[in-house]
Amino acid sequence: MHKALKIAAWTIGGLVVLVGAAALYAQIGSERRMNRIVSLTPSPVAIPSDAEALARGKYLYDSRGCIDCHARDGAGRTLVDDGALVIRGPNLTAGKAGIASGYSDLDWVRAIRHGVGPQGKPLLIMPSEDYARLSDEDLGSMIAYIRSLPPVDGEPRELRLPLPVRFAYAVGIIKDASEKIDHAYKPAPPQDDVIAQGEYVANMCMGCHGLSFTGGKIPGGPPDWPAAANLTPVAGGAMARYPDVASFSAMLRSGKRPDGTGIAVMPFESLSELDDGEVAAMYAYFRSLSPAGK
Repeated sequence: MHKALKIAAWTIGGLVVLVGAAALYAQIGSERRMNRIVSLTPSPVAIPSDAEALARGKYLYDSRGCIDCHARDGAGRTLVDDGALVIRGPNLTAGKAGIASGYSDLDWVRAIRHGVGPQGKPLLIMPSEDYARLSDEDLGSMIAYIRSLPPVDGEPRELRLPLPVRFAYAVGIIKDASEKIDHAYKPAPPQDDVIAQGEYVANMCMGCHGLSFTGGKIPGGPPDWPAAANLTPVAGGAMARYPDVASFSAMLRSGKRPDGTGIAVMPFESLSELDDGEVAAMYAYFRSLSPAGK
């Protein structure tokens, strides 16, 4: 009995040491990765000022997910706050706690297209892989619109990650956007072909559904978040629920499947802003993909 208790005590002690070491590594390792310098030289884009470009920038801001993290007025928004995990998007304006006054035009390009802040550090949570393929013209229009937002007061950006997420980030299981992006990629203007147009719009879905749109667990998401759906036309997959563009459009506008059940996590505030032409093009693109995954 004495020997068994001694073994149990050593086992528990060893586990405590391992857990403590893992927690320390999670803290130190994640901080090291968060503060690393990502070396890149972003290419400048022209920032327009005409009314048509600003209107296009507003449409992109409203429909590509920006409002879900930063709110329509740019003041920032809390996405998650459950104690252990807190994510609040920053205020993009020049108001209280805003970042606009500290960003040059090139800093906006670096942040939106590359997922890197003005000091060269990676921007965690910022889904730049969704925006890395915006054309120079669209990126310039988006930046122009963001810079035109009136100053509003907001709260500072906040990111609080639980230790398991920090550990996964520290060892590279979870990657930030700057690690996922091909920084040498040269975006081309949107094409007239409907499938190409749909592919261009669908870039906004990559952050959750993956580069191949086969879905799966969303990296870094809260444990209660469901896996992202497979958007390829695999038998029995999510797209099988939408036999035509009308049913697909209704889902984007309502946030509900055809059977009336709600869909969690999706940025429906932004998706509902997509115009009918882009919805139809995106539907055609997803239907054109080769079935893959489960």
